[in-house]
Amino acid sequence: MRIAVAGATGNIGARTVAALERDGHDVVRVSRSLGVDVLTGAGLDGALAGVEAVVDATNGPATDAAEAVAYFGAATRNLLAAEERAGVRHHVLLSIVGIARVEGNAHYAGKREQERLVAAGPVPWTIVPATQFHDFAAMVASWTEQDGVATIAPLLVQPIAPADVADVLAEIAVGEPKGRYADVAGPEPQDLVDMARRTNQAQGREVKLVPTWSGLFGPAMAGDVLLPGEGARIAPTTFDEWLAAQR
Repeated sequence: MRIAVAGATGNIGARTVAALERDGHDVVRVSRSLGVDVLTGAGLDGALAGVEAVVDATNGPATDAAEAVAYFGAATRNLLAAEERAGVRHHVLLSIVGIARVEGNAHYAGKREQERLVAAGPVPWTIVPATQFHDFAAMVASWTEQDGVATIAPLLVQPIAPADVADVLAEIAVGEPKGRYADVAGPEPQDLVDMARRTNQAQGREVKLVPTWSGLFGPAMAGDVLLPGEGARIAPTTFDEWLAAQR
């Protein structure tokens, strides 16, 4: 199949491209750095010519809810309109487990708008909600790190390997649209603070972590809010297995 991946140079997008190419598909990379801009629509019509399915693994700003909603809204409208013109048969959106249960998070507000547009849009669709990635904890800590000290929320998550997410997206893209797909998660719940500590140790970094709810992630995300629901699809790679590859 000829399949386009939006966000093709990103963490999940690049892995999805690799997974699809490994399986013999013709992959079109959609990325601003490659001359195709989903935010303005520039280059989209040419990129989607002859494409049967599109995987949207794009990311966007998360500093302000209005900005996130505007960004994801514009990008998604442009993608769906170009897909309709090109006769694309399947739009696959990577989303996040639990976003409907959390208010006040800018990125989640943008993702909810993205889901709304896809579900109401003209192209048959599958929305794939995934839990946080294995590399998420250290990334979150890096956002606040100053002089070897970082604050981080003590979130309970069930993280998934980025490569496993890409494999699921590649599998779904070549199949029929499924509407809202089951939650996709890793095998085991983890504490975000412990994940960050262990990742930093594996990578040879010394960072003092200060657990707090006063940062980007508040108490609304505590407890089991970010954990997968019943009937979730459990990916194989554990956090320990992923961590071993980081050393």
